[in-house]
Amino acid sequence: MQLSGKKVLVTGGARRVGRAIVLAAAARGADVLIHYRTSADEAERTADEARRAGVTAVTLKADLADTAAVSELIEGARGAFGRVDVLVNNAAVYRPTPFESVTEDDWDRHMSVNLKAPFLIAVALGRAMARQGGGKIINLADWAGERPYRGFLPYCVSKAALIGLTRALALELAPTVQVNAVSPGPVANPEGFSREELQGVPMANPLGRIGSPDDVAAAVVFLVEGSDFITGSLLPVDGGWFLAR
Repeated sequence: MQLSGKKVLVTGGARRVGRAIVLAAAARGADVLIHYRTSADEAERTADEARRAGVTAVTLKADLADTAAVSELIEGARGAFGRVDVLVNNAAVYRPTPFESVTEDDWDRHMSVNLKAPFLIAVALGRAMARQGGGKIINLADWAGERPYRGFLPYCVSKAALIGLTRALALELAPTVQVNAVSPGPVANPEGFSREELQGVPMANPLGRIGSPDDVAAAVVFLVEGSDFITGSLLPVDGGWFLAR
């Protein structure tokens, strides 16, 4: 599938990795729907930059922890362009949750945003993609979903479950819709973390550096445009970090 002329929804598309994915899709001629929760100004700036590529860019607000808001996002995505050809489930909660103080609310927030919302959006739009004859779904996983680390229990479990969801959806939506996941390693420092907290986020990898959001965006573009014979796969974008653990 070529992105030119396609309609792409990116959750969490206003900033960081999501922004890079939006701009990469726009650069290839796709119309983009940029979901955000609180980053309205950044969403509009990203949309403005996407429009410079000559495409249509629409912003959509929703709290993915709210099921009703997720339903509104799905309807808004359908209403904006009439269809969605590519869904990128990028939005996620990533918060330190020390084991001694982790709560049920921590668990529920991570699971709602990182797992339940991608499930609801992918099922609704995936069914529509199947009816229209094809589509691509890309979930943003994490190496922590395969190898968890301390202090982020709900996050790690949510990403492990998202990997499982990717594989199950790939079976359910075959052969017309391909579903894959990208598994970033260190591509950007978590925002709002102190120096001490950053020391608890492993950064070492064989390439000796962290990556960038553009590296993740390139992987997403590959899974959309590079082949229609890849589904249920997990593509690491981690500089070989997983190999060194």
